[in-house]
Amino acid sequence: KDIIVINKPSGLLAVGTSKENKFHALYILREQLSTKNSQISLWPIHRLDRDTSGILMFATSKKVREDVMSLWHKAKKTYLAVVEGSLKDSKGTINQPLRMDESEYKMHVGEHNDAKEALTHYRVVKKYSKTSLLEVNIITGRQHQIRAHMSWLGHSIVGDERYGTKGPKLGLHATKISIFHPLKQDTLELEIQAPNEFSRLLS
Repeated sequence: KDIIVINKPSGLLAVGTSKENKFHALYILREQLSTKNSQISLWPIHRLDRDTSGILMFATSKKVREDVMSLWHKAKKTYLAVVEGSLKDSKGTINQPLRMDESEYKMHVGEHNDAKEALTHYRVVKKYSKTSLLEVNIITGRQHQIRAHMSWLGHSIVGDERYGTKGPKLGLHATKISIFHPLKQDTLELEIQAPNEFSRLLS
């Protein structure tokens, strides 16, 4: 009753934009959960890019959202990523600041007065002939963080037209998240496997 979790499919917006105010997860959930006599209100706890699939959470009150966000810096967020090529190291850390270029709607990597700290850990799960499957943990939660960092590393995410090359699907899935539930005063751990079409990106 406090936190609602969905497995967001790739291609669905998390929340509305000026161009799209109906076909997004927040609107669909409100429609599904509301009745004629009771209109439910929801607040997004975090966001996922349109083409990223996986765990997405909403709060049923503003206070729950604020309480969760007050400890968001302690949340553990794990993604699965299919990237181009074979990485030299089996694991590593990318500590490169990011800044958003609004005109290009793209993150630039590197030092800049407007750049913000961004920290990404990755581990190679399996290597294939053309791609690699990674488990990625983000310490900060910057927009496009994993996509920009992996591109900077020289191993852009498969299907990432903005930071790499075109493909049938973006190879990025929010697979695990661990947060502190403010009302239950306990850790809430969630996990969802990548969709079946994710495996088709491995080659």
